[in-house]
Amino acid sequence: MASKNSASKIVNSIFKLFFSVGENISRDIGKPKKIIIIRQHNQLGDLLAGVSLFRALKETYPDSHISLVVNPFNYPGMVKNKFLDRIFIFDKKKLFNPVYLRRTFNFLREGYDLAIVPVVVSISFTSNLLARLANATARIGANSLDGKINSSSYFFDRRVDIDWRNHPDSNVSERSLDIVRPFGINTDNYRSEISFNGVDSNAAKKFIDEFSDKNKKFLIGLHVGAGKPNNRWSLDKYALLVKKIESIYPANFYLTGGWAEKEELNYLVKNVEIKFGRFINKPIPHIAALISMSDLFISNDTGIMHVAGTTDTPQISIFGPTNPFNWAPIGSNKYFIRKSELIDDISVEDVFYLCEKILQKRKIEK
Repeated sequence: MASKNSASKIVNSIFKLFFSVGENISRDIGKPKKIIIIRQHNQLGDLLAGVSLFRALKETYPDSHISLVVNPFNYPGMVKNKFLDRIFIFDKKKLFNPVYLRRTFNFLREGYDLAIVPVVVSISFTSNLLARLANATARIGANSLDGKINSSSYFFDRRVDIDWRNHPDSNVSERSLDIVRPFGINTDNYRSEISFNGVDSNAAKKFIDEFSDKNKKFLIGLHVGAGKPNNRWSLDKYALLVKKIESIYPANFYLTGGWAEKEELNYLVKNVEIKFGRFINKPIPHIAALISMSDLFISNDTGIMHVAGTTDTPQISIFGPTNPFNWAPIGSNKYFIRKSELIDDISVEDVFYLCEKILQKRKIEK
């Protein structure tokens, strides 16, 4: 470990020697027309929760052209974002390909008025380096995060100290703006956004028509998987919840997920004697369109929770170790439950109480 740290320090010293830029303490960045944002280091949920940054830039500079750098894993959530003009997928595995390397270099060197590296969870040396390699007039990045110095802050001429230790319950959608607020860039709307069109809506309608029972009034979606095991509510509890809902509020239930959740989905199908629709491995805009047509969506704390958060559909998010005040979707009909760091401390009755509250209201509206 010591040798690894020493090697990192040596590499960092070399980059600092050749790529360091002088700090400019001015908070006047003019009116940038061409902006590049580097967020290749964030997961899908982090990226969706931080859409407020894109909105703030478009509200502040309506005529600006915004390019976003993402990775292959968080890209799907951004494909039709209305605040973005262009997306570039940065894939480290392809950097040994001369054609891809040149394409990446050309993209970065096009010429930008402003480069930004948002910081929410952690500081990324790679993202900072990409911002420095970009041909940009000004570069905004973190000088420190919660008191920890950014060892590669020398890549930026505009450096911002970000510290949430006095505001531990602030939502990520608001935190995402702290990197640009000192420059007069802000918004009052913290909601996330996934844009979908008629093609996405038609795919969702076709799926509903194929599996649903027209005699049932409600459409309810479930996302029972999660990348982190500690974020998964018991499948047996999900099964009991579905049975309890169905006994009082007959509904068409569907499951979202990918091949990684195949075992969880099969388990639920086998242990609940109702017909589930399975919307598996679908594009994010398709999923957003389907959720928008639903009466209720219930999810673990994971990426699809943030997808559902972009819709107006009533939603229940089930939390374990993560702070829901930081990560739960924002909205008047967006609910979350957390008892402790152990997600299974949440009972079926806890979730059903909210389900009943939501479905009673939906019943009246129908």
